[in-house]
Amino acid sequence: MSVLSTFWSVWVIAIVFGTLIACGLLIQFSSKTQVHSEETDETTGHEYDGIKEFDNPLPRWWVMMFWATIIFAVGYIAAYGLANMQGFLKVEVNGEQVPWTQTAQWQNEVEQFDAKIAPLYAEYAATPIVELIKNEEALKTGQRIFASNCSVCHGSGAKGSQGFPNLTDNDWLYGGTPEDIVKTLTYGRQAMMPAKGLMPTMTETQIDQTVQYVRSLSGLKHDATLAEAGAGVFAQACTACHGADAKGMHITGAPNLTDNVWLYGGSTKQIEFTIRHGRNGKMPAQGDRFSEEQIHVLAAYVYSLSNKESAE
Repeated sequence: MSVLSTFWSVWVIAIVFGTLIACGLLIQFSSKTQVHSEETDETTGHEYDGIKEFDNPLPRWWVMMFWATIIFAVGYIAAYGLANMQGFLKVEVNGEQVPWTQTAQWQNEVEQFDAKIAPLYAEYAATPIVELIKNEEALKTGQRIFASNCSVCHGSGAKGSQGFPNLTDNDWLYGGTPEDIVKTLTYGRQAMMPAKGLMPTMTETQIDQTVQYVRSLSGLKHDATLAEAGAGVFAQACTACHGADAKGMHITGAPNLTDNVWLYGGSTKQIEFTIRHGRNGKMPAQGDRFSEEQIHVLAAYVYSLSNKESAE
């Protein structure tokens, strides 16, 4: 719960209690001014369009409901608090009794849920991922975690989009083994394609040559003359990460440039932009959000996406 400044806290408390007191005084005043205890034919003298206003007191049950509402409001504030004023209700969070807040209540419910499903996650965690992908219930659990936390970037079908990897193929920037996936989920990844690779003095002509060479690696339409000249530039600026064969390196997250999988697009303009300006992709770490057991189940689901035959 966010803490209000002293001024705003006092302001809110004053408005709420001032309103309750004003309502009570209004009810009390109205009850005293209406001297009749029973209904009469007397009017207040107010008449409009043939409709007369009778001078009768409010029904007693109605007055009692107003008082009950005010009493309930006071009790509610005493229980749950108001502004920076804490109520007497407590909720357990991390084994301690703390004043009730929306956040504390949510944390309490999350802890209760985690404690309830902990044995199930422990059972899943005891099973190697290559075997766990055959457990339909475990995959459904992993899919729910994925849908709530990963689909925003990778898509509900995990096929990714520009700048976000497709998780259903076998093209893995940092490796697709169960251990690699667990490491990626736990610690995240910070990729970096420096502008012009390791050759900051690369000229415009050399950029064009490198673009054509990169396109030639995967069999895309290219200018053979420029591509031949670009091979030397690539060797100086790019092989340290992508390798001499341009098949990439998992240790650096450098993609394979010889296949037809393009994270940021394989058109001439897109490749030129990548070389000229570089790329910075980030996969957020999930180790501080999920337990090891939950990451184990999530990794099993992600692993199953590109190993469907093994999961069947």
